Amino acid sequence: DVHNTLEAAVIAAELADDLSGEGPFTVFAPTDAAFAALPAGTVEALLQDPTGELAQILLYHVVGGEALSTDLTDGDRIVTLEGRSIRVSINADGVFINDAQVIVADIIADNGVVHVIDAVLLPPPATVVDIIVNSDVHNTLEAAVIAAELADDLSGEGPFTVFAPTDAAFAALPAGTVETLLQDPTGTLATILLYHVAAGEVLAASLSDGQSVPTLQGESATISINAEGVFIDNAQIIVTDLFADNGVVHVIDAVILPRAVSTSEPSYAADIKILSNPVRGSLVVELPEQLAGQADFTLVSATGQPVFRTASQGYTQRMDVSALPAGMYVLKIAGQGATIFRKIVVQ
Repeated sequence: DVHNTLEAAVIAAELADDLSGEGPFTVFAPTDAAFAALPAGTVEALLQDPTGELAQILLYHVVGGEALSTDLTDGDRIVTLEGRSIRVSINADGVFINDAQVIVADIIADNGVVHVIDAVLLPPPATVVDIIVNSDVHNTLEAAVIAAELADDLSGEGPFTVFAPTDAAFAALPAGTVETLLQDPTGTLATILLYHVAAGEVLAASLSDGQSVPTLQGESATISINAEGVFIDNAQIIVTDLFADNGVVHVIDAVILPRAVSTSEPSYAADIKILSNPVRGSLVVELPEQLAGQADFTLVSATGQPVFRTASQGYTQRMDVSALPAGMYVLKIAGQGATIFRKIVVQ
């Protein structure tokens, strides 16, 4: 009696025969109340194209195979018939599929099992970049990510965790800071943005006071938890666990800065030249006079691990990267009391 809307949707989407097949299937079944909680007009709009978006949403509630409640483990990702995965979370409050709680488990059928859930599951945006682009409060971050040429990288397989400063967070920086950073978008700006990204999926429930979060920039940010809330460095996490197919986004109220980076590079940094980037075979760096023979190089992988270290021998430094996996790296150039960062793509 609590699945009348789901029944009508399955029939309209022409999925009744498919789900009556041999299976086995596992169905996470939203109640009528779950559908009623969707924004006004949503169900009616979906029913206008029942074999399109509605069918895809329904298939996002179905898993091939029989997954009993005893088979579910906290942190599991299960691929649905829609093609994208759902997340299993198990905590003191119960068992959750994405943000929907399982309120009745293990209703056994001849061709599978049904678990009743209290919310409709909606397929997440494809990437963390999509979350940023579709947000009304992340216009500056969107522009910065595009200018820094990081959109394609962060649209990759991941998973990534992005700590996303709001427009207000960028506006709170000293006057002219954003404009200055946008003048060298693939330099300091890209470095700062990479400090807001961690490899892997770091969920809010996994954060602990004093925890270090390694970032793609190469340094670690620090989590603090107190009576006022959860913070990463000086920024409070104000919205958590916005999920995408390739990771998760947490919204923060301030821009966080790596310790080795100021919002402006030394003037001679503009004279550093990275030849042939993306790189295949050898990474070649041309240095200005201030750094010639006086710089140390560290190449950091997308997981935050140093993979290559060397010291400069003169004005031109050549590094063999042919053995490295293709992907995004950060090159740290340290000398004259400053550290300069450049994004490197190895092909």
